[in-house]
Amino acid sequence: MEQVRSATRVLIVDDEEAHRSALAAMVSSWGFQTEMAADGVEALEALGRFPANVLVTDLMMPRMDGKTLLKELSAQGSTLPALVLTAFGNLETALETIHDLGAYWFLEKPIQPRELRLLLERAAAQSRLAGKAAQLEQQLSHQGVLGELVGGSRPMRQAFALLRQVAPSKAAVLITGESGTGKELAARAIHALSPRAGGPFVAVNCAALPETLIESELFGHERGAFTGALERRAGCFELAHNGTLLLDEIGDMPFPTQAKLLRVLEDSRVRRLGGKSEILVDVRLVASTNKPLEEHIRRGAFREDLYYRLNVFPILLPPLRDRKDDLPLLCSALIAELNRKHGCRVTDLSPPVLENLHQHLWPGNVRELRNVLERAVILAGQGTIIGPHLPPQFQGGEEKTPAVRSPAALSISLPVGVTIDQAERALIEMTLQHTRFNRTRAAEILGISMKTLFNKLKGYGTVDAEDGVGT
Repeated sequence: MEQVRSATRVLIVDDEEAHRSALAAMVSSWGFQTEMAADGVEALEALGRFPANVLVTDLMMPRMDGKTLLKELSAQGSTLPALVLTAFGNLETALETIHDLGAYWFLEKPIQPRELRLLLERAAAQSRLAGKAAQLEQQLSHQGVLGELVGGSRPMRQAFALLRQVAPSKAAVLITGESGTGKELAARAIHALSPRAGGPFVAVNCAALPETLIESELFGHERGAFTGALERRAGCFELAHNGTLLLDEIGDMPFPTQAKLLRVLEDSRVRRLGGKSEILVDVRLVASTNKPLEEHIRRGAFREDLYYRLNVFPILLPPLRDRKDDLPLLCSALIAELNRKHGCRVTDLSPPVLENLHQHLWPGNVRELRNVLERAVILAGQGTIIGPHLPPQFQGGEEKTPAVRSPAALSISLPVGVTIDQAERALIEMTLQHTRFNRTRAAEILGISMKTLFNKLKGYGTVDAEDGVGT
């Protein structure tokens, strides 16, 4: 513990010189390195030469008070843990500071040494963990991996840089990109790299919910609020309190619900359907869409004021056809994941197979690639994936897009030993590829209902998360 304290730098900010010096002497006697500043202005200057691990700041000071100091640090993207010192009469302001600016804790004056020492050690531990996470994140990003996102191409490096920059802030993020590019995984990366990483991550697909249920899903309901509401239920905003909420396919949200969402974003309060009181929520909002919201606005299908509220920090994820240099890295990551899932021992791809994958235009993006490789991993079982393990449209090596053929022309070849479930899955996936992932048309060709097809895909794990390497 002494070694940890000696490596921990504490910046003490207080406008009263006697109190500031006494506090610094006490903290130094415990083994911490200390530096002092008389107000927020001096504190910002001191941080340039003294990279503190923990900030201890008074709340009421001239020139720049503690709350303004924390706002400035937050605007700079700093995640420095801060202990706020406050007189009894300023307790309400201190609590607001903790809630609004994420200060680590507050201490009432006069300071109790034992309490201060304990909080300093805990804040120092948090700072060390954040530093290790940042170091690991930097290492992974240099290797072409950020969370579950994979890619070393220039478009992905640019996306990774934006994700890293916005993660520590509280800004709303709008992630755009074609279906299957990894929008949910990008949202999860933002959450994992943010100060809210220890809180919940809640994702809701606005396109998958009927208009009659989406408000209940988002805001919750009281018992008896509507027919079938047999018990009270918390909505996604409540479930994501102190965490991150992803509104996937936000462009499909019903227009009336958009107005209610805007109100929640403005005052951070939700009211359950049928409820009489409002509930304060602290939620980081990330939205995603594969549709041009500007066009929706022109057609009157999406609120312009909500768009500007969501589009504080836009991030565009590139389609796979624009980053084919990532295919080897993507394939390696996906094969490792699929080996674990299916108990296989596939090692790599043959050069002709990799060339065939390069020739394809990938209209379904990474999701389509995952489906292709999952079939190949199951068929190969172990060793190297070769041409016959790929779907029919890849085996000639000449087609760049799925061939448009009649249902009668579809064919499938499976080796002896494949189970009925595996054969059924291969047939469904081949049909989806044939229809360019048009589920309605695929269900017609297969002779099953949309509900049956959806349940099959849900069982395969391909519809729970709308975007990403894993879906």
